[in-house]
Amino acid sequence: MAQVLYSVQMSLDGYIAGPGGDMSWLAPHLGPNPTADALVDRIGAMLVGRRTFGGDDPNKGTDKEGAMSGAWEGPQFVLTHEPPRDPVPGVTFVTGLREGVEAAKKAAGERYVNLLGADVARQALAAGLVDEILTFVSPVLLGDGTRLFAQPGGAEIQLERIVQADHDPVAGLWYRVVKP
Repeated sequence: MAQVLYSVQMSLDGYIAGPGGDMSWLAPHLGPNPTADALVDRIGAMLVGRRTFGGDDPNKGTDKEGAMSGAWEGPQFVLTHEPPRDPVPGVTFVTGLREGVEAAKKAAGERYVNLLGADVARQALAAGLVDEILTFVSPVLLGDGTRLFAQPGGAEIQLERIVQADHDPVAGLWYRVVKP
């Protein structure tokens, strides 16, 4: 059965997006990454937050605009309280977290369901639905923006290291979520 993975790239000070969801900080930190490259074929479906789905392209305004799309293709599920009226090809909009996770797992088969979006990941972690977390740490300090994980007053979540990889200048940290 599919495992649920939260994979993300963040700044050293823990931000996955800059102020206002700006992703332009990420472009200089993308490059050859054997761990990320190998993961692409292991993803069977995506569960994406609404803001992330409609979000910023880190290569916007450059000759690489749109380069983030195309590396992975497959079923996408977008978690939102307000699905659009017009369908989006290849995208299923879901209104409930558990419904979205189950639909994505079914679509993923034996491969990963990859979570995209800090709020979706926070909700899924709080609900005990995340199996693994893969974080690539970039050598930059953003100072403000969207945190990797923020849950004021939330419970501590224990992690067990699976892999630690160095893909200069980015470090990869892959953990299993320890379930009670």
